[in-house]
Amino acid sequence: MRVDGRDIPVTGSLLPPLQRRTSDIMRVVFAAVVLGGVIAGSLITRSQWDALETSVSNIVGVLSPSLSDTVYLLYGLSILALPFAILIELIVGRRWKLFAGYAAAAMCALVALSFTGTGLSAPKWHLDVPDRLDATFLSQFLDDPRWIAMLAAVLTVSGPWLAKKWRRVWWTLLLLFAPIHLVVSAIVPARSMLGLAVGYLIGAVIVLLVGTPALEVPLDSAVRVLSKRGYRVTAFRVVSPSGLGPLVLSAAVDEVPDDELCEDLTVELYGQNQRSSGVIRQTFRWISLRNRETPPRHASLRRAVEHRALMGIAFADIGLASSKAVATAPLDRGWEMYARPTPRGIPLTVAARDQKTEDLDADGPSTKLVDTLWQTLHTTHVHQMAHGDLRASEIHIDGGGVLFGGYAYSEFGATDVQMQSDNAQLLLTTAALFGVESAVDAAIRTQGAETILAASGRLTASAMPNRIRKGIPDSTPLMTEIRDEVGAKNGIEKVAPAQVTRFSRNQIIQLVLLIGLVYVAYPFVVQVPTFLSELETANWWWALLGLGVSALTYVGAAAALWACASSMVSYRHLLIMQVANTFAATTTPAGVGGLALSVRFLQKGGLGTVRATAAVALQQTVQVVTHVGLLIFFSVVAGRDANLSHFIPGTTVLSLIGGIALGILGAFMFIPKLRRWLNEDLKPQITEVLGELSQLARNPTRFLIIVGGSAATTLGAALALWASVEAFGGGTTFITVTIVTMIGGTLASAAPTPGGVGAVEAALIGGLTAFGLPASIAVPSVLLYRVLTCWLPVFCGWPILRWLQKKDMV
Repeated sequence: MRVDGRDIPVTGSLLPPLQRRTSDIMRVVFAAVVLGGVIAGSLITRSQWDALETSVSNIVGVLSPSLSDTVYLLYGLSILALPFAILIELIVGRRWKLFAGYAAAAMCALVALSFTGTGLSAPKWHLDVPDRLDATFLSQFLDDPRWIAMLAAVLTVSGPWLAKKWRRVWWTLLLLFAPIHLVVSAIVPARSMLGLAVGYLIGAVIVLLVGTPALEVPLDSAVRVLSKRGYRVTAFRVVSPSGLGPLVLSAAVDEVPDDELCEDLTVELYGQNQRSSGVIRQTFRWISLRNRETPPRHASLRRAVEHRALMGIAFADIGLASSKAVATAPLDRGWEMYARPTPRGIPLTVAARDQKTEDLDADGPSTKLVDTLWQTLHTTHVHQMAHGDLRASEIHIDGGGVLFGGYAYSEFGATDVQMQSDNAQLLLTTAALFGVESAVDAAIRTQGAETILAASGRLTASAMPNRIRKGIPDSTPLMTEIRDEVGAKNGIEKVAPAQVTRFSRNQIIQLVLLIGLVYVAYPFVVQVPTFLSELETANWWWALLGLGVSALTYVGAAAALWACASSMVSYRHLLIMQVANTFAATTTPAGVGGLALSVRFLQKGGLGTVRATAAVALQQTVQVVTHVGLLIFFSVVAGRDANLSHFIPGTTVLSLIGGIALGILGAFMFIPKLRRWLNEDLKPQITEVLGELSQLARNPTRFLIIVGGSAATTLGAALALWASVEAFGGGTTFITVTIVTMIGGTLASAAPTPGGVGAVEAALIGGLTAFGLPASIAVPSVLLYRVLTCWLPVFCGWPILRWLQKKDMV
């Protein structure tokens, strides 16, 4: 590179990787979206668009024929001259590389829209200008999608190299295509709009592959700016190419101002890709509602660079800056420069390695360095400053003192939340370098136990910035280990993670599940008017009885789980939890949410994870055995009158079930990963459950409570359905209803829909009609039963679940 008569060598590639060019990627994505919109709006629903365009044209007012021809003629001449004007500008400016992109874009656009159903169709343009120019001559170009596509493609490719004024003029002229047609002919040609979108997409792809002038780094401008500041640059070396972050260069200098000592500078250059990337990150922060977690958004890239420079000055004023800016300035083509001396001192990773070596020689660990780190951070917080980027690479040690660099995420007048984020970041960094126990002890000695306890809640993947975590191997288990250590120092079993967004992950999941539940229940919602009309003939005393006996299911389930947990939790709270459990089980497929909620409740009640899981597994095991036992018992009591052949699957279904079972068994036998899961994860739980069952055999009282509670759960549901049938006139026996209910409950546990919605109703209605109950009674009876046992508890379970969460019981 030659600047002002001097040759300045540049070592390394200045071009960013293709996958890191944010602006170019955004342009391609936007072009693809535009093309999809044009295809959907102009081709698929063309008739509707024609009607809309006609109505808009009537509002605007179509020009008279003579005036329309004049407007069409002038605009057509401009469109015809546009590509030649750009071509002449490229040739005069000797932009041969751009000329190649220009030609490639024009050819690709021409070929792309020349393919038809019969093959490749060549354009039929001719430039034989008639004696009198008219609209017919210009229409061969203006209404041909290939010409419009060529214009859009060459303008997209050439636009970044053109002067801003001319670029805006050409794009305005091209985009006037649609309004001109509205006032001239009332209808915009759909093929031409397709050509405009296709050409823009082709041009955007070529720009992504070839590059834009913004990728041509204005190093000559940077050299001149630094020269004005008194730094004479002799060479550049690329440290890291631009991508998500800036282009970082090391600049060798042979002249510096009299009051400074440095041999080289670190020059960071921010281009339009960093600007676009910053906009995306800020938009994501806004969407995730992390307004208290991050510094305020900057109005422009220049303001962001200036903020970083000013924070470097602020850190230097209190003597904690490894370097501060020597120059910040806007450069050509929208670039911004941030130049600083090479950081003083040695990197923290080197200092930590040296200390470990000294500790081995001294036969004992030293906490001097880690204590100094925390004391320095405490000093910054005393001055109401938060660093926000406490990676090891941004921390240097100079003469035993700690110096901070970076400042891209620093903030003056920091909030408590930002200071907690600082503490969490330094906890992770120091734990990775000095060990968890040393880091936590030093943090508590300096910042206080309560402060570190509050900060440790931010040691999660969602709260900890990715730039901090990606430089630390196995950061996720390390954060868990730090939280456990902080909890142990404060006498807390488990530190609750901090909620860094306005809506937690669980709340979002619950909202999605609730929406899914409403969607699945929609077919039954549409039957509500018919169901309400049937309710006018119902006997409400039977309905109230059904509501009362349905409470047996909650009493029985709570009693069974209470006995399975060896009476170590409150039965009253367990009974309340069962209502919330209905919501969790109904809003998740196969009721897995209910099982998870039960385990979580027992854990909060004082049981360990293994013990809580074993208790829930034991309850489910006894529930299944009791359910099958009752089904067999009532089937025998029903005898031949029940005609149970309605529920026996055919030979094909049984063969299919058997084949699937054998396939699953074979998978567990021949796939090593499944075998390991069976031996390491499932086998211990089965062993635990079998051990509990053997203990139950020696404790008849506890055994009877669990079996009785499980039986009450099944029989309570059966009584509720029987009462619902009686509310609409009856017509079947309790034994029959019990068999139908137990089969419906089995389907509920196997159905993939939340709460078995759809499968349970269909099974119950089909079962009752199979036993001879008229459909006019079976349908409203089942719907009433589901309202009493499913939908009312679901709507009551949501506030109860929120109450349990507020009381920290789940």
